[in-house]
Parts: sequence; C-alpha cells; structure tokens
Amino acid sequence: MAVKDYKPTTSTRRHTQLEDRSKLSCSGPVKSLSKGKTKKAGRNVQGRVTVRHRGGGVKRRLRVIDHKKDKYDVPGTVISLEYDPNISANLALIKYADGERRYVLAPRGMTVGQEIMSGEKLDPKVGNTMMMRYIPSGTPVHDVELNRGKGGQLGRSAGVAVYIQGEDPTGKYMQIKMSSGEIRLVPIDNYATIGQVGNEEHMNVKLGKAGRKRRLGRRPAVRGMAMHAVQHPHGGGEGKGVIGGGYSGAKDIWGNRIGTRTRKNKKTNKYIVRRKRTKRRPYAKI
Repeated sequence: MAVKDYKPTTSTRRHTQLEDRSKLSCSGPVKSLSKGKTKKAGRNVQGRVTVRHRGGGVKRRLRVIDHKKDKYDVPGTVISLEYDPNISANLALIKYADGERRYVLAPRGMTVGQEIMSGEKLDPKVGNTMMMRYIPSGTPVHDVELNRGKGGQLGRSAGVAVYIQGEDPTGKYMQIKMSSGEIRLVPIDNYATIGQVGNEEHMNVKLGKAGRKRRLGRRPAVRGMAMHAVQHPHGGGEGKGVIGGGYSGAKDIWGNRIGTRTRKNKKTNKYIVRRKRTKRRPYAKI
C-alpha cells in the first residue's frame, strides 16, 4: 500500500504523508467478526497509569483475526480488503466454499477475487497457508506458528517477512530468519502463510499534525530534560549539559536504564541459532 503526498498549501500539508486507502473497502467491519473494544487509557486494574501518554481517541471495534487458519483443504475467496485501526497491517475478508467468512492478514500482492487455501502440502503461492516442511528455502512467509495449532505468532506487522532457510540437521526443526536478523528454530510441522505482510509503506506515514495523534489515542509527551529534577531523572541541571545533572545514561521516568536487554526466558535459548542485530548506544559521559 502506497503513501500519498499533499499539495503544500500549509506548513502542515507540506510534510504530511498518509496511507493511500483508495483500494480498501469503505464498508465497516463485519458485525459477527468484530466486537467492542474497551479503552484502558494506559491504566491497570487498579486504575494506576502504567503506560504514559495514552487516553482519548475515537471509538474502535476489535476485529477477530483468524491466525490459526484451520479450514484445511477448503478453498476461500478474497471478497474485500479492509483497514484495521488496531494493527498496522490491512485485513482480507475471506469467504470459504461452505459460506463461512473470516478475517486474515492481507499479504503483499493479494487482490480481490483471489483464491487461497490452507493445507499440509499446497502450491506455495501468496496467501496459501501450508506446513513449513514443504515450503521451499528462501520463501518469504508470515504468521508463523511457534506451537502447533496455537496460530501464527511471528511476522504479523505491516511489511514484515520471515524467510525460510532450510531444515535443521536433526530434521525436526526449520531454520527461519526474522526481520531483526535473528535466526531461530521452529518445529518443521508448524504452519506459515506464504508472502510478505502488506501495507509495507506504513513506516513512512507522517501524521502532520497533533490532532491526528490525539484521534489515535496518543496524548502529548514532554521531554524529560524539560522537567524538574523531582519529575524525571533527566530533569534539572543548568541548560542542556549533562543529562539529569550528573546521571550517565538515559533513564525512564522511574529511573530504570533504557536500552538494556529485557529477555529473561532462558528456556527457549536453545532455539535461537543467532541473535538479532544490535546497535550499541552511546551514553553520556561525565
């Protein structure tokens, strides 16, 4: 999906770039495949703010997306491509031969009227869901299962593609390369959908004005360095000298150092062949 520019009639329009949704359906979501979404405003069950800068925004309906795709050997036809305000990717409404309708992630190149299918061994064309054992090496896939039957968990954001690299020497696992550069092992009998996730230009969107940000439920964010010392670790000090008047390294509002590793699940380390690419962040020196 491309982005569209606007004539520079104002300073805001000059830099605005929004998604071109002219090829998407204008009708709302299917009522039976959607449900109301309760707003949390960044608060937990106790009512305390755990995620800052959240609140407001327009009402949304939550689309029920089929990540399992367990209608095996039943052909389905794409009847419409739709926008989903809750995720970065677009959705495709599929109508199967038995009359059932489901929402799936729309891969790049999918068109209305296209026929797709789920099965163990199929033709590896865009939109088909099949067992990774039979997917050729080098094929881009998305919605990859981590656990058989649980549904796709990897590769679901706009423009993301996971690449099949081949079988593990044991024959029990398939090596896949993530968009982050990480190479990991996934059981060879898990399912994945052929193709790259669509709406790949989503990362190039520039909202242009604060009003669009507010309608998305994002409230204004204030820089830590613009605050007092009691409000943020970066606050205080004279001018823009050392961060936080003596702190070395960036911190969040609670004083935790950012940019550190957050992965704590050591049980699955054996499935990671190569770690993702990382960039060293320079920290301020005193």
